Amino acid sequence: MPSKIRRVVTGHDAQGKSIVFDDRVLPEATRVGIWFTGPGPSKNDDDRALEFHPTKLEPPPGGSTLRINEAMPKQGGDSLSFAEKKQQARQRFRSMDAEHCLVDSDRYAGMHRSKTTDYILVLQGELTLILDDGEAVLKAGDVVIQRGTSHAWENRGTALARWYVIMIDAETHPHFRK
Repeated sequence: MPSKIRRVVTGHDAQGKSIVFDDRVLPEATRVGIWFTGPGPSKNDDDRALEFHPTKLEPPPGGSTLRINEAMPKQGGDSLSFAEKKQQARQRFRSMDAEHCLVDSDRYAGMHRSKTTDYILVLQGELTLILDDGEAVLKAGDVVIQRGTSHAWENRGTALARWYVIMIDAETHPHFRK
């Protein structure tokens, strides 16, 4: 079951003193958009970011997004075919308005690439980063700098995996391929 996440946002009162502007527990979801910014420079008085954006994967053009992801351990004996897994991935990415991020891959059904630079911090559990060529097993405290490459995530551990992602809109790499 996904964890509850408390988000505290600072701001200023009418006299310019720093205050807690917003303090609430976010809606439960397996993927939660915690914060976003529009095209830079970021405006510290733009309260539109207070609204939740759980269904968008990528940040707005020129902007950024802070996300939290959680994944339960992969269960053994998966009975779905690769084609069925690809269909599930299409539905999941379509629900995040990100079907265009999926890449055609025989390696993993959920391989995707976004037009972002991502800073990823694994908070708990174990997470496998799957790339076109190779994998990296990540543990709590590990950091990944994801630079617009094709990738997928899988929890092959025995407990919940949780990781934060800061996605920053980026220019496409010259070798970007669909």
